[in-house]
Amino acid sequence: MAYTDWKDKTDGFRKIDVRGVVGNFFQGIKKQAMGIPAGGGMEIVQSFDPIPLYEVMEKLGYEHYTEQKAEYEFHAYFYRIEEKDETGKIPMRPAALTNMPLIDNGLAKVAVEFWDLTWNDERRHLPYEIRLLLSLTNAVGAGRMRQATRELVKAYIHGLNSAALDDVFELLAWNQGIGYFSSEIGPSTLFAAYKFIKQSEKKGVSRKEICAGLQEQFGEKNPDVKV
Repeated sequence: MAYTDWKDKTDGFRKIDVRGVVGNFFQGIKKQAMGIPAGGGMEIVQSFDPIPLYEVMEKLGYEHYTEQKAEYEFHAYFYRIEEKDETGKIPMRPAALTNMPLIDNGLAKVAVEFWDLTWNDERRHLPYEIRLLLSLTNAVGAGRMRQATRELVKAYIHGLNSAALDDVFELLAWNQGIGYFSSEIGPSTLFAAYKFIKQSEKKGVSRKEICAGLQEQFGEKNPDVKV
């Protein structure tokens, strides 16, 4: 459907203004979006173009149309054309971007556009999961274990074979050294997520259940992962 087919319905959409909201409000928005029937919609107001929401809402059966009504005022309208169930493949969003408007609205705009260019632009050559693994290893090298954990979770949910994670941790042990691996990586949330995957697979747990468990144990509820 085109926006012109449902634009007359937007006055009845549930309106949520998240400008200035501190913290990760994504889960709340997703929960409300899942409860709206086909033929209904939501209006999200943000100080920057809420690009990270688009793919997520699409996977739940929504179309979107965004209007910029002021320099730092974007109204994103989401119309549900069909009710899709959450498949477990909706990855974590870059919640830290919501902190940027607290510093400067212009910075928020630059940050979200940079994120979109890095992760969504069709000109990118490397497959998405490979870029996630590169981001994971870079994060470990910089001592950012919570970012590394998020990248691992997203890569596995996206469909990465756990054998690739075996290679990654072997290379981390080689490049970082056994001592660093033992004292810093082994006890980390990153390695806990990896062990959860490997142990679950060994028990014959389905991939769908493992993905759900990763989101539950190593998602935004985990203080060592959330941003």
